[in-house]
Amino acid sequence: MPVQPSPSQAVPEPSAPDPAETGPAEADSAETGPGETGPGETGPEETGSAESGPATPEGFKRAADGPVAELVWDGRHWTADGEPLGERPSAAEVARLRPLRGLAVRWPAEPAPAGAVAGLAAAGVPLHAAVSPGWVEPGLARLLAAWTPEDDPGGPRSVTALRREEHSVRLRRHVLRGTASGTAGAAANRAANGAGTAAVTTPKVSVVMSSMRPHHLGQALAQIARQRGVEVEVLLALHGVPAGHEAVRRALAACEVPVTVVEAAADVPFGTALNTAALLAGGDYVAKWDDDDWYGPEHLADLLMARSYSGADIVGTAAEFFYLEPLDATVRRTDYTGEIWSDHVAGGTILLARDRFIETGGFPALPSGVDAAFLKAAHAAGARVYRTHGLGYVLRRSVRAQHTWRLPLAHFLRVASGQWRGFRPSLLLEAS
Repeated sequence: MPVQPSPSQAVPEPSAPDPAETGPAEADSAETGPGETGPGETGPEETGSAESGPATPEGFKRAADGPVAELVWDGRHWTADGEPLGERPSAAEVARLRPLRGLAVRWPAEPAPAGAVAGLAAAGVPLHAAVSPGWVEPGLARLLAAWTPEDDPGGPRSVTALRREEHSVRLRRHVLRGTASGTAGAAANRAANGAGTAAVTTPKVSVVMSSMRPHHLGQALAQIARQRGVEVEVLLALHGVPAGHEAVRRALAACEVPVTVVEAAADVPFGTALNTAALLAGGDYVAKWDDDDWYGPEHLADLLMARSYSGADIVGTAAEFFYLEPLDATVRRTDYTGEIWSDHVAGGTILLARDRFIETGGFPALPSGVDAAFLKAAHAAGARVYRTHGLGYVLRRSVRAQHTWRLPLAHFLRVASGQWRGFRPSLLLEAS
């Protein structure tokens, strides 16, 4: 895997491929890929939660140009930017704070109820405290000190915003997954889960992957095996590749999680091969995985977390980061927002309950456009689709013939809001 430091410096735009060599753009074709929707496929954004309910990460703004305000305990309640907050901040209260770059936490010297602080962290509001008193849960204190809302005068604005968003995701994970402990930790759990804390069980996810590229299998299986916070099994559909292929045997031998292999002939539609494997799922959830992309170790756990706080039937990420292999460049598009209700997510990140997957009829028997067709049918059947952040996912784009959805590299350069030389994922990918 070509891995270099995460985004730190914007670079001039790589030269676009000659359209004569790549063919016309197919952005609106039936082969629309992850994060790309054709005409009429994206309906009005849905509203997932009432403004009076407890705040969640829904509505997070990656482009926040407001000032840094203070979060202060006045002896009776917490105030943010001068306005009092409830013990469990509502979506409406947090919506008012979204334009801010962050909140500086002014802890009192003596212990105080921390439910409001935990609620803001659970909602992804960027919080900062250079120093926290000893009564604050240590893990939370370390997180608050690890990020500063001040702009880096020597770095590009896009990277400063990315560091802020990464911090927001780490805060959500810390509170919503119940990793906090102690005085502030108990408040965090109450803020996220109500008055009591239920026993935590490890969810089982059936990861479904079809591959006709055995040279990618080792990397793909290793990334699945390193997933944290979940139990995984792999359902691998070998599409036109025999199980006895040397690269396949090596990848399977090195894999540390259970793998069930299904062989499908090359002339079998891609969707049929994928669905044959998916119907063997024994987990609580079914998740689609693309063999040539990159996933962070908390990719599945983040999807399950988003499903929990949104109540969605289907969750996935925004398709933001692309590695353009022939150009050795990484681009980020930010026009597809995360933490929002939509009818589309990146195809390689679809996750839903196994029972719901079976109810929808599984993946359609198509040679291409499988992800978009599946999501369109599910949405038409009443499934609610939620799109979370895309920081732990990078799509690889190589030559067009190697992908079931075909867009020229020039397309990704046109829609990019940031470009970097080399492989430059978010820090949340934890590439090494």
